[in-house]
Amino acid sequence: MTTEFNDKQRKILSAAEILFAENGFDGTSIRDIAKEAGVNIAMISYYFGSKEKMLESLMFSRMSDLKIQIMNLRNEASSPLEKIEKLIEIYIARICKNRGIYKIMYFELNNQQRSTSGSVLAEIKKNNLEYITQIIRDGQAEGAFRKDIIIELIPTTIVGTLFHFNLNSPFYMELFGLKDEAELDDYIKNQLTQHIQQTIKALLLHEK
Repeated sequence: MTTEFNDKQRKILSAAEILFAENGFDGTSIRDIAKEAGVNIAMISYYFGSKEKMLESLMFSRMSDLKIQIMNLRNEASSPLEKIEKLIEIYIARICKNRGIYKIMYFELNNQQRSTSGSVLAEIKKNNLEYITQIIRDGQAEGAFRKDIIIELIPTTIVGTLFHFNLNSPFYMELFGLKDEAELDDYIKNQLTQHIQQTIKALLLHEK
């Protein structure tokens, strides 16, 4: 599937992302997306064919470059631990930047009726996991990381912690005295990121 889209396609995908996140996949019609994007229904059908295919294109457009970032990270001249810390920063920054698509993925793609989109997402995750595994294996080969860890659960630990925090943001805003979304974002960028980094390092590093 191509990740190169023209201006009209990007406009349609942005409109779909907003509406899917606000109203759900089933609660959004092609007509709604056309109205939000300022295009006609025929144009959407021409570019994407169906709402399901549009969702797949949306996932690819928002997530495909994560693979490139992780690939580049592995080739950096830094220590395995520094790469893991940077990996966590990349994950959190991307989720915060693309909250809409991650909300869609979290709530919509557990629906068994959308198995096609689910398989597309699974393929993206497998590709990204492959490069994460390589980074951790490099660290294990250097003796920096333990070998008795479940690498496949590392992304789950990172993303799951952030998702839980976001889904319960009103509670955490009150708990930590955060006044608005800007303070919430700053807390995620700094304190929560550091907490997740400490958690992952505790899993990876040898006990002293």
